[in-house]
Amino acid sequence: MAKVSYYTEEGLNRLKAELNEMKTKGRTDIARQIAEARDKGDLSENAEYDAAKDAQGLHELKIAKLGEILSGARILDESSIDTSMVAVLSTVKIKNRKNGAEMNYTLVSEEEADLKTGKISVGSPIGKGLLGKRVGEVAEIKIPAGTVELEVIEISRS
Repeated sequence: MAKVSYYTEEGLNRLKAELNEMKTKGRTDIARQIAEARDKGDLSENAEYDAAKDAQGLHELKIAKLGEILSGARILDESSIDTSMVAVLSTVKIKNRKNGAEMNYTLVSEEEADLKTGKISVGSPIGKGLLGKRVGEVAEIKIPAGTVELEVIEISRS
């Protein structure tokens, strides 16, 4: 049974496009590599052929995993997000109580997480620590460097 995960419409469309590309272009490229390796002679001692077949197996595994993720994917209605507490797809302004640094993060699914764009996974230590918090509450979060206290300053929709 596939695990249910919630995505933005944009994130779900990106995953579908990736799966489509893997099924079409990716499979075609690997089939071409196998054919080229097969043309080089004896298959019993052909390292290129073995490598191409291994790549094919890994590619099919990735397709299966992505298909499983998509089977449990649901689009989250952003208009129904309760902004009184931190939830999936909430944009949260937080303040590190130790150094005063303020940061903005949007909590998203594992597959959509991208720290460069300010999207963190709800499964990350910070994401888990912030879930359910309200404005003014402090989350004590254990991270690899120790414990950090983050105060929720503002919650909005992404």
